[in-house]
Amino acid sequence: MTDKPTLDQWAAAADKEVKGKDLTWQTPEGIAVKPLYTADDVTVDPGLPGFAPFTRGVKASMYAGRPWTIRQYAGFSTAEASNAFYHRNLKAGQKGLSVAFDLATHRGYDSDHPRVTGDVGKAGVAIDTLDDMKILFDGIPLDKMSVSMTMNGAVIPILAFFIVAGEEQGVDRKLLDGTIQNDILKEFMVRNTYIYPPEPSMRIISDIFGYTSREMPKFNSISISGYHMQEAGATQVQELAFTIADGMEYVKYGVASGLDIDKFAGRLSFFFAIGMNFFMEIAKLRAARVLWHRAMTELGAKDERSKMLRTHCQTSGVSLTEQDPYNNVMRTTIEAMAAMLGGTQSLHTNALDEAIALPTDFSARIARNTQIVIQEETGMCNVVDPLGGSYYVEALTQQLVDEAWAIIEKVQADGGMAKAVAAGWPKAMIETAAAARQARVDRGDDVIVGVNKYRLATEDLLETLDIDNAAVREGQIARINKVKAERDSAACEAALQALRDGAAAPASLENNLLALAVECARARATLGEISAAMEESFHRYGTQPTPVKGVYAAPYAGDSRWQQVLDGVQAVERRLGRKPKLLVAKMGQDGHDRGANVIASAFGDLGFDIVSGPLFQTPDETVVLALQNDVDVVGASSLAAGHKTLIPDLIAKLREAGRTDIKVIAGGVIPAKDYDFLRDAGVQGIYGPGTNVVEAAADVLRLLGHNMPPAGIEDAA
Repeated sequence: MTDKPTLDQWAAAADKEVKGKDLTWQTPEGIAVKPLYTADDVTVDPGLPGFAPFTRGVKASMYAGRPWTIRQYAGFSTAEASNAFYHRNLKAGQKGLSVAFDLATHRGYDSDHPRVTGDVGKAGVAIDTLDDMKILFDGIPLDKMSVSMTMNGAVIPILAFFIVAGEEQGVDRKLLDGTIQNDILKEFMVRNTYIYPPEPSMRIISDIFGYTSREMPKFNSISISGYHMQEAGATQVQELAFTIADGMEYVKYGVASGLDIDKFAGRLSFFFAIGMNFFMEIAKLRAARVLWHRAMTELGAKDERSKMLRTHCQTSGVSLTEQDPYNNVMRTTIEAMAAMLGGTQSLHTNALDEAIALPTDFSARIARNTQIVIQEETGMCNVVDPLGGSYYVEALTQQLVDEAWAIIEKVQADGGMAKAVAAGWPKAMIETAAAARQARVDRGDDVIVGVNKYRLATEDLLETLDIDNAAVREGQIARINKVKAERDSAACEAALQALRDGAAAPASLENNLLALAVECARARATLGEISAAMEESFHRYGTQPTPVKGVYAAPYAGDSRWQQVLDGVQAVERRLGRKPKLLVAKMGQDGHDRGANVIASAFGDLGFDIVSGPLFQTPDETVVLALQNDVDVVGASSLAAGHKTLIPDLIAKLREAGRTDIKVIAGGVIPAKDYDFLRDAGVQGIYGPGTNVVEAAADVLRLLGHNMPPAGIEDAA
């Protein structure tokens, strides 16, 4: 009988094979992943599925009993178009609805508001009135269909419309099933589709908890979201820690408002991103369940259901690439498998074209069928927690628990997540991680197939969906006008006044904002009117971006191309008598600012003078800022398909001001088929997803008249 090999023998054999190369992998989280795990690395018994702390799943039978719910997150321009899409998907095997709203709706504006001319219907469905909501769910029985709605800022009018739409279908609100995201803290950290300041926003959440716990026992009153944190650049440890800490804060507010923790905590749900770090994502979902059980025990929950973390997941949008886009099918499949092996309760799979546009029916079908194939063809659902007991997965799960809990303890020591968000350090941590990630990609340290390695010589043009923003807006305005003309104006104004009074008064059962908004919805008040009624007391919130410094530059120490661009910036500075000045502009109602912040950080590290414009600007406001700061270049960041309206308007207004010398460049989610349109409008540089930021800076220097050598060419001077 041969003796069992020892770890020392394994290490010697491996070392001989790799000739001394260190096989330990340092993850972006700072976790050292060893090349081999053994039983000695498993320090905690993961237990059994369906039992506390639910490491291995929230149900004993998991997918062997019932597979996860297949959702598709979708909203297309109008309620009519979205409704037709939902019906097609439900017929093809989708099990639940997940609604994407346009940015005007998210920010509490009706489609006729002058600030949203470029946003209506572009990144989701426009909902201005109760009629829109009724059309959205026409022919879809709300007592039988689970509906998830990604809404935070305008959560009160949207949920009120949903409740009344159900009523007018003949469905009692006690039978309404689904989830509203209602997670405002993460909006202040990353996504930025807030309306009101943090304190009144937290009151809104407490009022929704109170109303739904009394009136809607089947409805999940919040989906605590880490998804947008990872999309903004957070590491998985940061996403995990801040999401659980957000959940703890919401529970504390609910208890402080007089609710019994075990009466509402069981209806809280979570929402995580699933990226390309396969085993890390599996371990993250397992760790999340452990952490939530620990957190809720500390907060005083007694019912095990209150301590059970249930989650929806969505495959990553950031991992999708414009270049060689059919690779995105494989990426999404890998991410879907990670979500499944981690034990999600529902899943949305992104379509291959979502790096640059809303999905077509063709791409959405592939995305949806990815889940169906996993469920129906692979046999993966037949075993409960098939990776349970894996030395690597169990060790990684515990490491994530420990790393995330350390951050959670820091949050609690600072007074909770609301105070931490107000102090700004979670947002700064995430932006630092985002800048570091972009630098690794640009240097090729993190490989993205088809982008920084194995790149195609020529790219095939991908057919993408295009929304006629002007036509959608015109139709929405017509419906708003019709609703206002036909409603009982006195009854509507009385309901709105009651809401104004309720917002101005302290929180109470009588002043529950959702209950008051339901009356406004019944009286046919618009979304913008309901939002504005609360805004009179709460006011509208705004923030100023502050780019991180030095993070992007750090990995480039000694890099020759970096030095060439740095020298070029200094040459332009000598010629101008000052640093070249770039305004990073975010126009429209899109709050996703990862790209804008990374550009501001990287260009700042290269020596540009950076003006970071506030979020949600109009073209007029951007022109004023550009003139006040005497900038050389305006970089317009577009992630929500407003580029064909807002950027040409900006250029026209610069011309009217006599400043054709100011260069306008564009970056973000812009389909290649729109490049000629933008160039004809006067855009002088276009930098889509996957652009190397250092090369983008070199190109901007050329626009400013500096003779930059091409990449890979040494500057003889």
